[in-house]
Amino acid sequence: MQMRQYKRMDPFRFARFTFLVIFLVLFFSQVVFSQEKDPRIAIIPVPAEMSVKSGSFIIQKSTHIFYDSAVSDQSHTFFNQYLNLIAGFRLGTTTSADTHGNIELRVDSKMVVQPEGYNLQVTDKRIIITGHDPAGTFYGLQTLQQLLQKDKNAQISVPLVTINDYPRFTYRGMHLDVSRHFFPVSSIKKWIDVLALYKINTFHWHLTDDQGWRIEIKQFPKLQDISSNRSETILGHKRSDPHIFDGKPYGGYYTQNEIREIVKYASDRNITVIPEIEMPGHAQATLAAYPGLGCTGGPYPTATYWGVFEDVYCAGKEETFDFLEKVLDEVLLLFPSTYIHIGGDECPKTRWQKCPSCQKRINDENLKDEHELQSYFIRRIEKYLAGKGRKIIGWDEILEGGLAPSATVMSWRGLEGGIAAAKMKHDVVMTPEKFVYLDYYQSLYENEQVAAGRYTPLSKLYGYEPIPAELDENEAKYIKGVQANLWSEYINNDQKAEYMMFPRMQALAEIAWSGKSQRDYPGFLKRLRSQEHILQTLNVNYFRHFDEIKGQTVFKANKPFLSLQTDLPGAEVRYTTNGDIPGRNSFLYTKPIIINRSQTIRAAVYGSGADSTRVFTQNFNINKATGRSVRLSNPSAGNFTPEYMGVLVNGITGSPLYNDGEWTGFSGDDLIATVDLGKRVSVSVVGISLLKYHWQKMWEPDLLTFEVSSDGKTFTEVFRQQEFKNEGVNTVRARIKPVSIQYVRVKARNKGTIPEGSYGAGGKAMLLADEIYIN
Repeated sequence: MQMRQYKRMDPFRFARFTFLVIFLVLFFSQVVFSQEKDPRIAIIPVPAEMSVKSGSFIIQKSTHIFYDSAVSDQSHTFFNQYLNLIAGFRLGTTTSADTHGNIELRVDSKMVVQPEGYNLQVTDKRIIITGHDPAGTFYGLQTLQQLLQKDKNAQISVPLVTINDYPRFTYRGMHLDVSRHFFPVSSIKKWIDVLALYKINTFHWHLTDDQGWRIEIKQFPKLQDISSNRSETILGHKRSDPHIFDGKPYGGYYTQNEIREIVKYASDRNITVIPEIEMPGHAQATLAAYPGLGCTGGPYPTATYWGVFEDVYCAGKEETFDFLEKVLDEVLLLFPSTYIHIGGDECPKTRWQKCPSCQKRINDENLKDEHELQSYFIRRIEKYLAGKGRKIIGWDEILEGGLAPSATVMSWRGLEGGIAAAKMKHDVVMTPEKFVYLDYYQSLYENEQVAAGRYTPLSKLYGYEPIPAELDENEAKYIKGVQANLWSEYINNDQKAEYMMFPRMQALAEIAWSGKSQRDYPGFLKRLRSQEHILQTLNVNYFRHFDEIKGQTVFKANKPFLSLQTDLPGAEVRYTTNGDIPGRNSFLYTKPIIINRSQTIRAAVYGSGADSTRVFTQNFNINKATGRSVRLSNPSAGNFTPEYMGVLVNGITGSPLYNDGEWTGFSGDDLIATVDLGKRVSVSVVGISLLKYHWQKMWEPDLLTFEVSSDGKTFTEVFRQQEFKNEGVNTVRARIKPVSIQYVRVKARNKGTIPEGSYGAGGKAMLLADEIYIN
């Protein structure tokens, strides 16, 4: 074996080496922290590399823009539009290569090697933006736009920075549903402008669904005349029973000329528009106009409320495929995107199971069942589009029965669909509803506008990591990006759409563009606060309460403590313990509040920039079960699996909105919960809360019983109830003959299967329970 010889580094070389290491450490530290230290720097998404110097470049009316032939004419036009909004003037262009005092736009793929990447250099003499491609130069201009500063003398300046930046993901998407509620062309253009500012490059346009068809198809005029209209619209939330309707006809669709206009408008801003034409489910609006495409022949109304409907395209009839191919032919002429979204989600198989044509198709094609029939349907459409040079993308249900060869999967029901598709070497866009659905509540404030049932605050979305930990390095390459979705069941106007979209869209933009290690939520909030003037200048009705108080209950020695937090630096939290609205002289929060009795805690934020109009409220109902050990015999299910089982005995009753993490759910299974009170105590009252919303597939139990025991082995029933009449929360409080016991067992028998004639018939009933009460 040959021995290696090592020479000691001479002191001079060692000193130079040490200096280089220190320089690199300081440089990259500056990259990470310069935005947080310099109040002038607030860029979203956070750039990959950045250094900052003191001083500024002044943009004057005499400043010109030079751009080479590879740069789009539109790029500087958009920049000028914003500059005119804040400064009242636009910059002219020049063909002179001497860019002293000017802004220079270039494309150089050798200097900037990453696609869509850019280099931005701001000196006191000039600004130079070099993109890998025209998109990169455009994104450099979006960053420059965010850096514009206007002082008290109306002078426009830009900090002296050097930025090297590029995206983490190639697909950075925003989805908009225009079927449930229709939005005008002007609004879509406005939102595209904001998407482009934050480097979103894909607009997923959900154009068809049960409640309305929104795209003009010249070969089938009834789609415009009938399918685009519904007789009325449900009021309030779908969970309400009975449903109440407004009695007003509702409709609208985009002409082909309007669609071309929007597609070009987006393309000029480096945004690709992907149309979604739903199939084989979510087709009731289509069937209203062309009932022969369904299994029963109709008649079918365009849906007037939200949900999943059993009437879908008939997979056994050739007329169905002839119709869809002709529709897609017109769609392809309007949308040049590589991908066409074909839906594929939430397709009940009930009609197919009873349809002679569908059953014949299953036999003729040697298919195993209706799931494989759906796969046949999707594969057939994929083959047709492939023949036209396009690819399909669909929701993760397209995995059922086998995935079409070149299909891309949008994983929405969770991470599992994306993981499965990536392991099969299929491209994936992650869009899990738990993290990136913008129609979900973003606040638990009691007067928040009605929204879809769950809770996705800004912090939760920002904390989402698109690449699942279950994937290895090679599999992770198939995760092409991430997308936020805005479904419009409960969004019936532009103002509310913006309220739900922003600033959660900015958080999505940062996780889509910036590296995982660069993300920093406190830093993001600081930059977001500094950028509020941009959203205000663009007249965006964004959600302003992202610093509101959030509470968390923790237990120490079986005693509950309430911890309060606001993300606003330097703010004071003032609170009361008697239910009164807090003021500046109320208790100052400094540590978790001990909860030793039933009471209502209210808290508000005070300080610079604080919004004290929103009051945090938490009610506590303390009883002998509070903080005690609880054991479940069956596992909880899905989105109603709480972070810890203690929510059943934490003194807090779940909200009727069921979005606060307090409810524990069981899909088809019974609730069997045993509470250990720690020692023998006298008990004379038992209780629990149960949720009943049949339109959300949430069913009351067939039977509720309470049993007591002294030893945890032999239990005696002390109460039973079989009727739960309230729509919403049913609170049970039962007086029993006083007993001295240590254990209480609660049993709630699940409905099991949702009965015929009810929403979701044949599926599993969800049983939701919260707050076991013992006194």
